[in-house]
Amino acid sequence: MPGNKRNTTKKKSSQRAHHLNTRLQQLSLANDTEKSEDILLPQSDKYRITYSDQYGRYLLAKRNLPAGELLISEKPLVVGPCASGEPVCLGCYKPVQLTALQYRCPNCKWPLCGKECPGVQQPYGHSAWECELLQRENTGQRLHTITPEDKIKNLYELIAIVRILLMKIHETDQYQRIRLMESHLEMRSQNSDLWQHYEENIVQELRERWHLSNDFTAEEIHTVCGILDVNCFEIGQNTAKARALYPGAFLLAHDCCPNTAHTDNPDTYEIILRTSRSIKKNDSITLSYAYTLQGTLKRRDFIQKSKLFWCCCQRCTDPFELGTDCSALTCSCCQRGLLRSSNPLVQEAEWRCDKCDFIMNSQDVVKLLEKLNNILDSIDIHDVQGLENFMKRYSVLLGSNHYLLLYVKYTLCQIYGRIEGYLLSDMSLEDLKRKEKYCREFLAVVDI
Repeated sequence: MPGNKRNTTKKKSSQRAHHLNTRLQQLSLANDTEKSEDILLPQSDKYRITYSDQYGRYLLAKRNLPAGELLISEKPLVVGPCASGEPVCLGCYKPVQLTALQYRCPNCKWPLCGKECPGVQQPYGHSAWECELLQRENTGQRLHTITPEDKIKNLYELIAIVRILLMKIHETDQYQRIRLMESHLEMRSQNSDLWQHYEENIVQELRERWHLSNDFTAEEIHTVCGILDVNCFEIGQNTAKARALYPGAFLLAHDCCPNTAHTDNPDTYEIILRTSRSIKKNDSITLSYAYTLQGTLKRRDFIQKSKLFWCCCQRCTDPFELGTDCSALTCSCCQRGLLRSSNPLVQEAEWRCDKCDFIMNSQDVVKLLEKLNNILDSIDIHDVQGLENFMKRYSVLLGSNHYLLLYVKYTLCQIYGRIEGYLLSDMSLEDLKRKEKYCREFLAVVDI
């Protein structure tokens, strides 16, 4: 374990015991799926829980399921700020400012959206247990004085973890349900950068600075961190953003062309999962852990870093991404061909033109995409002309269906007709036709 080189004999013994317990749990789940189904999800004629060494526990369709069928509707076990650590209200997750004028909880001094926040003293918001702990450790005052910004983000990242740990004391049944989820603890311990981040910023912070060493072991805290990373859903609408764990929805396997879609209720945080297309009996029920409007290189990198596996789904395997071709780049040599990865399942594979002999190494592809992504991020999401100019300028570098261009088209489809200066009543016929064109082009790509 990075950062702890003492007691190596105990450490190895503990690791062997952990591995044995993990394997026993896997065997138990493999041989008793009906029992785990009762604990995790209510009995249903639509799905069943199964197990494999490759995927762990996941859901299969019990029968043929039509598109649009309701699969799961459930409330969360826990809700908390996103791992990005942006300052939000601990009650309702709306953005807040770390300024003297921002309203704060009168007890713990953490920023809240206001006196009437609906999430104060509520199960999925700022509870009395949490407030008492934050007040005792004077974290609210620290939040307004510490620098740099990363330290502030680390404190916000702690909140969801602390809420789960407090369940061990106050809501034992809920805590045990969360502990049934996969943490990939052993794999995480072998990722030195990931482990170091959580060891220094979460585990040591809670056990030493928050004086919780008598309440929670380092392994318990690392396990909770892993469970959150592997199983949480990012939820929220409009400006409110949070992450949540659900008792059954975490069982859906990943696919970059998922057969379900989900929404969440902004008031209750209930998640609603429906089939997005028909699913045959005994097929896996899937969702995407990554943003589906990203290219293979970006999606696979995100999934590996956040979920600790390399996706090898049908879309990731195909250089043409099932006909969407949303990763292709225009060849800078012949200007006629398109560059695609020679082996999408190898991140370092070279990219080759389909019309000439030009080759581009993957590092240069990554640098180009990062540069263009940064330029796009610098454009205000409501800047119609800025977005239009991005497409005009960089479409010479990107294939017509490239995911960056798709994102711009999707954004423009959303704001044309909805913002000042481009309301439907103000739009010219040319603007209306442009919006229709973008909508049709976007739908043609995503309808795969």
